Amino acid sequence: MNKKICIVIANYYPKISNELIKGALKTLKSKGLRNYKIFKVPGVFEIPFVISKNINKYNGFLALGCVIRGETPHFEFLSRSTINALMHLTITYKKPIGNGIITCHNKKQALARSSKKNNKGKESVNAIFPLLKY
Repeated sequence: MNKKICIVIANYYPKISNELIKGALKTLKSKGLRNYKIFKVPGVFEIPFVISKNINKYNGFLALGCVIRGETPHFEFLSRSTINALMHLTITYKKPIGNGIITCHNKKQALARSSKKNNKGKESVNAIFPLLKY
């Protein structure tokens, strides 16, 4: 399949981000998708901006990163606004965006969701793959 994929990864939690990207790249390659570019951003809030700037250059997108609940409502604002922005982009531009953004209560949960066994990066590739033919 000759499709161009844009991967935008938030590096706020580098260990988790590295595992997400490993899972995504392994899955892309297993599906024959080798034409991709990776953009690194500081946090998940910046992901929709990078996707919107590149929306016409790629067939599909992966949004990868992690938000861990803290003691303030910041978690709620970041998670909701980022997911809403991604949904707006995918509906408006009719491009698949795989949501590989982990939202969880603690780092232990985040590490579990970025592990080899249960990798959200892998899941995001599997989510967009069937949609790339439309």
